[in-house]
Amino acid sequence: MTVRLPDDRSDPARARLLVVVAVPAEAEAVLRGLGADPQASPAAPERVALPGGALDRVAHPSGVTVDVLAGGVGPGAAAAAAATALTAARYDLVLSAGIAGGFAPRAPVGATVVATGIVAADLGAETPEGFADVTELGFGTVRHTPAPAAAALAAEALGAVAGTVLTVSTVTGSAARAAALTARHPDAVAEAMEGFGVAEAAARHGVPSFELRTVSNAVGPRDRSAWRIGEALAALERAFALLPHPALVKEAGRG
Repeated sequence: MTVRLPDDRSDPARARLLVVVAVPAEAEAVLRGLGADPQASPAAPERVALPGGALDRVAHPSGVTVDVLAGGVGPGAAAAAAATALTAARYDLVLSAGIAGGFAPRAPVGATVVATGIVAADLGAETPEGFADVTELGFGTVRHTPAPAAAALAAEALGAVAGTVLTVSTVTGSAARAAALTARHPDAVAEAMEGFGVAEAAARHGVPSFELRTVSNAVGPRDRSAWRIGEALAALERAFALLPHPALVKEAGRG
């Protein structure tokens, strides 16, 4: 039986935020930014069991309860994990977060990015005329649009780059594919692998969604020596330390 918590949507300071990341290293960075240290007993978050996994719950000083869930890599795993959490409890906002590839020069390594659009960039079919997404094929949507005021608020608070964040099932590893993506999505600032899955789950539950990324590498030819994962994780920690959580939830809920 699903147990849902009382609805406090009228008070952003009592809101509930679900943050979905891919891997534990990202979850740990988010938790440190929230002031919770998984490695230190006095500051450790509450561990909450879920079917197939668990999440970490933080009572943020702002009054917002923040649940952090490492849901796995890729849109399928992220959607399943987010849907599981959304079935177990009521949330006011779902936020997909983590590190990402950035489209230079708009989003260089170390930059923080907030999504004005969350787009499934490779969900579709190859045709003789080129790639056609599922919307063009008449089978659904490839885009979720966070509340513009929420994106603007986060961008200002974090000094972040705002633009479309692409969700891909296969990370870009060539200049040709990077060029093809930017041709189809000229406002793209980053690519990652989970945002659209999280947004789909949130939409099915009638909850607004948002995406925040920090850039570890440039989108293009695969060069692991150029990755700056540590810097991106540190930027992710800073972003969650600075994020105005009650105001973000409030603006996201306005649509």
